[in-house]
Amino acid sequence: MLKKDKELKELLDIESNSRNTNFELSYEKPDPLLVAKRQNDDFAILLCALFAYGNAKLIVKFLDSLDFSLLNKSEEEIEKELKNHYYRFQNSADVIAIFKTFRRLKNENNLEDLFYDGYKKDNCVLEGIDFVIQKIKLKANYSSQGFDFLIGNPLKRDKKGFIKEIGNAPYKRWNMFLRWMVRDDNLDLGLWKNIDKKDLILPLDTHTFNVSVKLGLLDRKSYDLKSALEITNKLKEFDNLDPIKYDFAIYRLGQEKII
Repeated sequence: MLKKDKELKELLDIESNSRNTNFELSYEKPDPLLVAKRQNDDFAILLCALFAYGNAKLIVKFLDSLDFSLLNKSEEEIEKELKNHYYRFQNSADVIAIFKTFRRLKNENNLEDLFYDGYKKDNCVLEGIDFVIQKIKLKANYSSQGFDFLIGNPLKRDKKGFIKEIGNAPYKRWNMFLRWMVRDDNLDLGLWKNIDKKDLILPLDTHTFNVSVKLGLLDRKSYDLKSALEITNKLKEFDNLDPIKYDFAIYRLGQEKII
């Protein structure tokens, strides 16, 4: 390992270790994981991740306004309770649709099993994400700009059927959800046991993208899936078994404008 890489690993190890504490999650330092940690339902936790775009404080405020127990209630109750709920690109019809869809899926499937059906093909989390997105779309029988933005679209593939690295978004919120569910420490939940944390991909957002470029973890200028994979592969040089343990620290370094 080059000297500069050793120094960078040392910096990131210090940052990730010091931030691996519940004190990092508070209303003064808002993060959607703050709300997700209070849930005991995989589908509720996925909702926390999918709505996690925009200003962190506003994300937490919106998530706090949701009654996740509606996932266990009737569709009529969902419509009644959420008729005035909206968030940025999602109007109330979109919010109602996602709750109804998750309720239907929850009644038929275990979310980890659903994800594993796709993942077990080559131990690929992207295949798992793609599989679940397609199941959600099928079960929803609903489409709108807001709904499709929230869920994401199936991943683009080449002529041989392989997922494209260039041409796909980083699927940040899905990869963040997987970090929460698979990793197990003071921050992440570790509720899923069938997915290996070494297969996780960095949840690339503007903060982690900019910090990664400045630190030399990435020399590409495109914000896409290929960049997320390149940073992940670089982090594997620092910890091959748990590369995404550095994600939260990298994110905070950008959010707090330290780097």
